[in-house]
Amino acid sequence: MSSTLTASFRQLHRGTQPLRLPNAWDAGSARLFESLGAPAIATTSAGVAWALGYADGGKLPADAAVAVVANIARVLRVPLSVDVEHGYSDDPVAVAGFVQQLLDLGVAGINIEDGSHAPELLASKIEAIKNIAAKSGADIFVNARTDVFLAGLVEAPKRVDETLARGKLYQGAGADGLFVPGLSDPAQIKSVVDGVGLPLNVMAWPGLPPAEQLGELGVRRLSAGSGISQVLWGQARKLAQDFLEGGRSEPMGEGSMPYPQLQGLFVER
Repeated sequence: MSSTLTASFRQLHRGTQPLRLPNAWDAGSARLFESLGAPAIATTSAGVAWALGYADGGKLPADAAVAVVANIARVLRVPLSVDVEHGYSDDPVAVAGFVQQLLDLGVAGINIEDGSHAPELLASKIEAIKNIAAKSGADIFVNARTDVFLAGLVEAPKRVDETLARGKLYQGAGADGLFVPGLSDPAQIKSVVDGVGLPLNVMAWPGLPPAEQLGELGVRRLSAGSGISQVLWGQARKLAQDFLEGGRSEPMGEGSMPYPQLQGLFVER
């Protein structure tokens, strides 16, 4: 079953328009997005961490991450890709062991990032992940995330070249896709698409062209990132603050999803 889902997930990166992923943070949000027609589900590490009471950025315990993935996988029929941040370890062998747990749950893909670490470390992690998957007869789509743009790892004029260099390194290690959050300029997007032989993933970002234009530029995957989760946190804060200060019940029914409709998402399928 998992190999079939991974094959389907790979195919979703071969269209002329980018695969749109409204990133989920728990089983409920994943099931909701699936019900809306999402052909695959990806997680947001930030959203998952916040929902469990942890800060983003490698603070989530690995076993808690696995438990969330198990719960999400339980309710889905479409492929699932998991944001594993940096793999929750600097040891490539430990990272591969963690990813093996996800493979056992039927995960089709992962995102794994370099952050401020040397790109060679991420390349070693990717190699270890691919090796352990091959040994277990599994397949997994590894989306290598580089934070060159998001974290400003090099000076602005050098970011495209640095992204290309890292993309080629990660491709050589076995990566199946390249994720460049913070990349939004059309000319720079085209340069990365043309310079790296991997499906390019970008993230919803102020000034990012619409999906149709991104498809024309060669982008093959568009992620919402933590955006949906952040908007909902903002709405929850507003509702709770209004309720605490005014005690009014009416706002609770404004724009809410009906109880029967929510219940219907989780009936036995």
